[in-house]
Amino acid sequence: MSERHSITLTLNGRSVSAEVDARTHLADFLRHQLKLTGTHVDCEHGVCGACNIMLDGRSARSCLMLAVQADGAVIDTVEGLTASGLIADLQQEFVARNALQCGYCTPGVLMTATELLSRVKSRANPSRAEIRDALSGNYCRCTGYHTIVDAIEAVIQRRAGAIS
Repeated sequence: MSERHSITLTLNGRSVSAEVDARTHLADFLRHQLKLTGTHVDCEHGVCGACNIMLDGRSARSCLMLAVQADGAVIDTVEGLTASGLIADLQQEFVARNALQCGYCTPGVLMTATELLSRVKSRANPSRAEIRDALSGNYCRCTGYHTIVDAIEAVIQRRAGAIS
């Protein structure tokens, strides 16, 4: 019989308490128990980035974490960032540039891009090479990354223009 634990975390701005099996991965907890299916599970080894979430403001692989390790954490998923409007401009650019062909990797890529965009405020805008480097932990089998980089670069430039 599996050991159960009580956890409480802030998920997409709301407090969530739940009982979880000790060995339940965070990705599975989000998808199966909380029905937040934007967090995808693919490689289950932390290589592909499809399961990326924001954990305490940083992009993290939810397939490599147990749900009990997230106790007390602040987690944002693609559903939460979408509902808040925080990534609306990024999502619009992805659509406009066809940067999401099958869409399987897109939530994880959006999490990585969100972290990158949060760091832009504190330093000079990243180059295309730096954007590609940030995305190096996200596998996309459809787009070849060019349109993804274009979309992120457009958002960086637009946000920089709005700030200036």
